Amino acid sequence: MPKLIAIVEDDPDQRANYSDAIVQKGYEVAVYSSRAEALDGFDERMPDLAILDIILGDEVDAGFQLCRELLARNPTLPVIFLTERINEIDKISGLRLGAWDYLPKPITLDYLAERISSLLRINEVRANPADEAKSTAKIVGDLSLDQDALLISWRGERIDLSGTEFRMLAKLVRVPGHAVSYETLMAATMQSLVTNNTINTHMRNIRKKFEKIDPDFACIKSEYGFGYRWNTP
Repeated sequence: MPKLIAIVEDDPDQRANYSDAIVQKGYEVAVYSSRAEALDGFDERMPDLAILDIILGDEVDAGFQLCRELLARNPTLPVIFLTERINEIDKISGLRLGAWDYLPKPITLDYLAERISSLLRINEVRANPADEAKSTAKIVGDLSLDQDALLISWRGERIDLSGTEFRMLAKLVRVPGHAVSYETLMAATMQSLVTNNTINTHMRNIRKKFEKIDPDFACIKSEYGFGYRWNTP
C-alpha cells in the first residue's frame, strides 16, 4: 500500500503542484486547505508524513497547532514545515515542536520529493528492528551510532533523532573530546539560513531526548562562542 502524504496548504496552485510531484513518485496524497479540514481528514486516516504550511487562511499559527496535534497522536511521525515564514524565531519554534525539517518557500519540486523519500526511508528503517540489527554501528562509550539507519542508542536504549539532529550528533562524536565549531554543525544540518541560535536549539532538543532515558546525561558540552564538544564519561 502506498505511503500517504498529507499536504496542508491554503494556496490552491501550490497545493496542486506539490500533490502532482509527490504522486509522480508513487505516493498517495491527501490535500487540505485549512486546519479544520486537515483535522477531519486525520480523524479518518493518519498520514505517513505531513507537509504543513504555517499560515492557513486567517490562522497565522495553524501549522504549529497541527504539528502539536499530529505528534500527540503519533510522536514518531515525520513532519515537514514548508513555509514563507523563514525568520529564526519561527524556525526554532518548529524545531522545538518536533518537526523533522523546516523548508523555505519557494522550493523545487524535485528536492521536496527527495526529502520526503529520505525521511520515509529513515522512519521505515527505525521501525524495523531486523534492519537495525544488520547495520554496523560506531560505538563511543555508552553511545551506539548507526550511520546507515540514522539510529542512536544510549546505554542500550534507542533514541529517535531527526535526520538533522543525527547528522549534527555524528559530527560531534566523530572525535570525542574535541570541540566542534558552529560552522561545522551548520554544514551538517544541510539547511540554509542556519544561525548559532538554531544550532543551540537543535542541541537542546538532542540533550532532552537523551535525558528522557538518562537524567544524569551530561556528555554534550557547550564551548561558549565556538560550538560544542562531546565528552565521553
